Amino acid sequence: MAYESAYALLESTLQAKGIDVGEVKAALKAQRVETPSWGFGDSGTRFKTFPWAGSARNVQEKLADAAMVHRLTGVCPSVALHIPWDKVSDWAELKAYADSLGVVIGAINPNVFQDECYKFGSATNRDASVRRRAVDHMLECVEIAKTTGSTLISLWFADGTNYPGQDSLRERKNRMAESLREVYRAMPAGMRMLIEYKFFEPAFYATDLADWGMAYSFAMKLGHQAQVLVDTGHHPQGTNIEHIVAFLLDEGKLGGFHFNARKYADDDLIVGTINPFELFLIFNELVDAGKNASTADCARDVAYMIDQSHNIEPKIEAMLQSVLNVQEACARALIVDRAALKKAQDAGDVLSAYRVLTDAYQTDIRPLLARVREEIGIDPDPLCALKASGYEKKIAEERGIASGAGGGYPTGD
Repeated sequence: MAYESAYALLESTLQAKGIDVGEVKAALKAQRVETPSWGFGDSGTRFKTFPWAGSARNVQEKLADAAMVHRLTGVCPSVALHIPWDKVSDWAELKAYADSLGVVIGAINPNVFQDECYKFGSATNRDASVRRRAVDHMLECVEIAKTTGSTLISLWFADGTNYPGQDSLRERKNRMAESLREVYRAMPAGMRMLIEYKFFEPAFYATDLADWGMAYSFAMKLGHQAQVLVDTGHHPQGTNIEHIVAFLLDEGKLGGFHFNARKYADDDLIVGTINPFELFLIFNELVDAGKNASTADCARDVAYMIDQSHNIEPKIEAMLQSVLNVQEACARALIVDRAALKKAQDAGDVLSAYRVLTDAYQTDIRPLLARVREEIGIDPDPLCALKASGYEKKIAEERGIASGAGGGYPTGD
């Protein structure tokens, strides 16, 4: 293969640093990245959704496309669903269909932000009947998760206020706590609640779950089955996300990620395309925590999920690029010379410590990933394999272009 000489050189370089290449490859083979059903359909912004020939029109086609990504990467065996976007009448039948494709149902995401009644909030709404509707929907999603074999309930709320005085901020906090408690009590052992936060939008004055600290506070009060979900696009400019990750790992409260990227606000761009160094530093904390006895359990159970709006990109190629970027960031973190890093840290050698990290970050890791893919029996170049497969051309001919694409999130279904 074309990458063989580059791999041999990289392997010898890593071995000279005392890095166990076999251990690195084993970690990469064990990596799992969950793809979202909504990333395979026509989805966009609140301004416009541009249709793509061949985009998935229903949950079955979304699962089929996700299965294609899994076949090309070998690391994407689960698919997150959004309810009611992906709602079906027979969940056992859908589970069986996913199984037949070689994938499983992943995180179940309730939707409590699109219905008209949620204009002033869902779980925090002053109207008890609206809160009841939101909680009942989340309880429905717990039952869906039980039937499909999912162990994750992923919660994001658009709840908030636009103007000072619009509502009592403390009362909204207490309503949120009450709603979450009821859903938490309904979860069986082994199921986790992942609480996501976002500092603004669509609420412009106060968002009810505005940052990781608020999500952490609710998770702590609920219990060990509640954790924080970090969406990499949900922070103010300049936020040190890897610091948040390190803190939550040390507390045992990092439950998962929604990977994406942004330049200005929550753009939902392909992860790693805007600030790849940040993504590497996040994985550096994850890998480091995995090697520490006190944080290894939390690090092992972190759910790596993609949450992106592929509006102008080909859906499957965009999802594939997302996964490859995550794999590369993880691989670079795995080859950090941790003995040299600790030595520099203990000596107070600031720049040497920095260079240890940048040395790993600047390493061309693609030959190693190509070898890993070949060893698990897939094409070493997934993007080329996608193009050669003719899959995108096939589904474009079979599905055509969906009608009715306009503003807002997913259309169709």
